[in-house]
Amino acid sequence: LEILSTASTIGEVHEYLPRMAEAYGISHEVLEGQLRLLAIKEYVAREFKNFIPRAARLIGKRDPDDVNLLALALALDIPIWTNDRDFETAGVKCYTTAKLLKKLEL
Repeated sequence: LEILSTASTIGEVHEYLPRMAEAYGISHEVLEGQLRLLAIKEYVAREFKNFIPRAARLIGKRDPDDVNLLALALALDIPIWTNDRDFETAGVKCYTTAKLLKKLEL
């Protein structure tokens, strides 16, 4: 299993880590370490720029912050791991965390 994401999505995760750490009573450093263990392959917008207009049409009105992630999924023809319901009508296969764990038999 290879985990891929956009630079903007990873940046957003880093923004929320302090709040998540506080909410779950886990140190920020531990969460940062766990995130690094995922070994996420990061893509920048120029690598999927041709798919941004299509992604913007599909999801841009619902959540403009999700356009790049959808564009990456469209460019690479891969599913998205998300619990975000905005992707339900985006035209790509999505896995919630629970469905992904089940699929991986974990």
